[in-house]
Amino acid sequence: RLVDEHLFTGEKFIDDLFNTVLDDQNPSSWHPPPTDHGSQPPFKYPFSFAKTGRFSGGWTRQVTVRDLPIAQAMAGVQMRLIKGGVRELHWHVSAEWAYMIQGTCRITAVDEHGRAFVEDVNEGDLWVFPGGIPHSIQGVGKDGCFFLLVFNDGNFNAYDTFMLTDWFQHIPLDILAKNFGVPESTFANITHKEMFIFASQMPRGLQEEKTAAAKGTAYVPNPFSFFASKMTPNVTRSGGRVKVIDKRNFPVTTMAAAIVTLKPCALRELHWHPNGPEWNYFLKGKARMGVFAASGQHRTMNFEEGDVGYIEQSAPHYIENKTLSRGFNIVIKLV
Repeated sequence: RLVDEHLFTGEKFIDDLFNTVLDDQNPSSWHPPPTDHGSQPPFKYPFSFAKTGRFSGGWTRQVTVRDLPIAQAMAGVQMRLIKGGVRELHWHVSAEWAYMIQGTCRITAVDEHGRAFVEDVNEGDLWVFPGGIPHSIQGVGKDGCFFLLVFNDGNFNAYDTFMLTDWFQHIPLDILAKNFGVPESTFANITHKEMFIFASQMPRGLQEEKTAAAKGTAYVPNPFSFFASKMTPNVTRSGGRVKVIDKRNFPVTTMAAAIVTLKPCALRELHWHPNGPEWNYFLKGKARMGVFAASGQHRTMNFEEGDVGYIEQSAPHYIENKTLSRGFNIVIKLV
């Protein structure tokens, strides 16, 4: 065990008084490098610590400023949808950036001009929905899908979004009928509870859906999806590769992203971001990250799959791949 390697001479580790599993996962906290100094607050929060909301069509959990106080500007959500499971039509003030970790989903949206959008997103691809754009997500892969959502508001709450089923519960039936030009009986069987994530039937084929969407008020000119899985890396070096997705190649995005793949023991060199903070998601492997906060403050922390990291604006930092096997370390970085 790692904890046994850093005991004082003659000291015996008392297992039942410590969480040795967590200590082994966080050697840089249990035995910090001598270059660490000061009382810098944690810049890590595992999704495994987050409370999970479970529904008929899947589950979700989130890491916000309430969990990671340093993360003032961005929040993250993990979401799993079963095959046919739907995240109901909804929208929110903040923009939504998403990365498909596993499986396939179908996303639909309507922009501010009433133009429709439908697309299937696969593993390694992403999407962005600007604030206020109504959208839905459905798992259409063999085993549904699992994806990451990032919002440009640290105080975001997935359960406080504007949802269609929630709204319709509070509109009188005569108003609904007048708005849509149909009899009140049309809405006799609408749900009286918020659906959020629910099980459903599989949709029609993608091309059929796209054709139907285009017959309405036309299709959106700039797509909300981006096929990063097919993208050639912007940078390839001896230690790994980087894909950069920003407004230059994805016009609708409001957040710049880098998908960093590090080879075993490789280093993402010392750097900082002058224009904004950095939100990290560790997708694969193990790593350690060191962050300098000025005035002699420096802290090193360890990361694994599913961990969130956050670096404040202009704070210098590095990421080292601590995966000692042939495996790669993959980090999603948003600024």
